[in-house]
Amino acid sequence: MRWNLRMKAAERGIWKSTEMRRRLAEAGLEISTGKMSALWTGTPTTVRLDDLDIICLVLQCTTADLLVHEPEVAAARRPEAEPQAATGSASVVPRLGRGRTLPPL
Repeated sequence: MRWNLRMKAAERGIWKSTEMRRRLAEAGLEISTGKMSALWTGTPTTVRLDDLDIICLVLQCTTADLLVHEPEVAAARRPEAEPQAATGSASVVPRLGRGRTLPPL
């Protein structure tokens, strides 16, 4: 996912994080300077749904506008399948009992 806050803010004429923070406060969302800086400059790992709702209200956008899905990035993170062994045997045979013996009587 790509965090698109700055682009959406710029489309609304908001160029500075302080202006965005002021507008969020007017809408009822008090954000600390540090949290606003993190939202403005990077991609947050978490965002409360209530906060996201107010951000979308201020920017007059939807969550899909702020969180842009990037399927090619997700696909690149998928581990590649390991090649099959040269023997041609792809089946796995379970070994029951793990080689343990019964306890002495």
